[in-house]
Amino acid sequence: MVTNVLEYLEATASRLPDAVAFSDGENGITFGSFLSRTRDLGSFLAGAAECASKPVAVLVRRNVDSLVGMFSALYAGGFYSPIDAATPHARLAAIFEKLRPAVILSSGADEAAAEAAPGVPCFRIDGEYPPCDGEKLAGIRAAHCDTRPAYVIFTSGSTGVPKGIAVSHRSVIDFTEWYARTTGVTEDDRIGNQAPFFFDLSVKDIYLTLRTGAPTFIIPKKCFSFPVLLVRALNENKITTLSWSTAAFNMAGNSGVFEKYRAEYLKRALLGGETLRSKQLNMWRRAMPDVEYFNLYGPTETTVDCTYFPIKDEYEDGDPIPIGRPCGNMTVFLLNEKDELCAAGEPGEICAGGTGVAIGYYNDPEKTAASFVRNPLINEYPDRIFRTGDMGVVRDDGLIYYLGRRDSQIKRSGYRIELGEIESAIASAAGVGDAACVYDAESELITAFFTGSADEDGVRAALRDRLPKYMTPDRFVKKDRMPRLPNGKTDRKALASEAKG
Repeated sequence: MVTNVLEYLEATASRLPDAVAFSDGENGITFGSFLSRTRDLGSFLAGAAECASKPVAVLVRRNVDSLVGMFSALYAGGFYSPIDAATPHARLAAIFEKLRPAVILSSGADEAAAEAAPGVPCFRIDGEYPPCDGEKLAGIRAAHCDTRPAYVIFTSGSTGVPKGIAVSHRSVIDFTEWYARTTGVTEDDRIGNQAPFFFDLSVKDIYLTLRTGAPTFIIPKKCFSFPVLLVRALNENKITTLSWSTAAFNMAGNSGVFEKYRAEYLKRALLGGETLRSKQLNMWRRAMPDVEYFNLYGPTETTVDCTYFPIKDEYEDGDPIPIGRPCGNMTVFLLNEKDELCAAGEPGEICAGGTGVAIGYYNDPEKTAASFVRNPLINEYPDRIFRTGDMGVVRDDGLIYYLGRRDSQIKRSGYRIELGEIESAIASAAGVGDAACVYDAESELITAFFTGSADEDGVRAALRDRLPKYMTPDRFVKKDRMPRLPNGKTDRKALASEAKG
């Protein structure tokens, strides 16, 4: 049984030492070289600082060196925390204050960022290090337990203080085993990475590569601003597999690039992060009908995903797409306001249990206790679940459908309204690319933001047949593009601020 994620690297490096593992366009690294570099740096770190069961902060960019830094932390007996190297100083200081890393790893260009954690040693990932001490690494491995953290990924917190989600080796291993079986990816496939390494979506690319031997190609960020370049990159690298954010998938669909070009080698697209809309899905399916499409759902606290849905049926533009059923070794259910199991058709909070549930919020027992709780449906023994704060509903087909954030459910004029339903209706209108809605409780106004060629009159006309009057937004704002967070999700705080202004 696999008990340490490094066993994936070691097994594949033994089997495919000269095969490319990761490539960032400028540099590539084989499995054998990746193993050697991570062991050397890990051995050095273990001697230079007390890393056992401690966090190692890795200032990451979209390159191979960042991955070397992350896995060297594991060889040193610690766990890695990938942090955007471009993070503003004040936020970086807040993260370091919460994390209290034993060591910081960076590229030469990012060493100045370590000043946000005075007194913490900082080492360059690309430095020269002595060959690893095999006896030292063996001792570290002997003390390992699979319930210890593999990584801590920081997300935004509602109070302005970043939250670090700690995920164990066991959670990553169980998810990776299920993901490899479900996708059918083998060493003959080629993965096109879109998600930055500080975003949990990248976990799927990294560990699928280490588990199966399928190389990951890190697609340059500029390609996602120029869709023709994006398709060219997919074809030049013969990409067969995408684990992308829904935002990136929608952007490519909305761009119109598939009217002329195709991703010629693509076999499967696995999507998550935001609501998958049938309109954009159909744009891809018309161009590439033989590709397998999957809709996946899950917060970072459930080790990337906790539900999945292989899309087989046809959907009209505007039809909701299910988030499906639980991933392997997971349980997912809905609770109502009385902490009772929801009946079919009754909206409720999505809750998840199983080995994918994270350890908790790092160095934050209060937040952990509030969200990682005992399952109220089981009294006979403790069963730990995560309350996602997302709303869903199980429909007659037995599948779960995502409705939106619990805090996006509003009450106006006596009606309960899901902003996600309004957004879906707007996004399905002709000429609309993206759509997002915000609600101001003080003024009781709903503001709708949208992109694309449509105008306000056209959107309003489309909504007359789709929404009752009480759900129709009060204001419509057309934008050139939606504001995005670093992980690709819509920046709703920025939109709320704009709506108030």
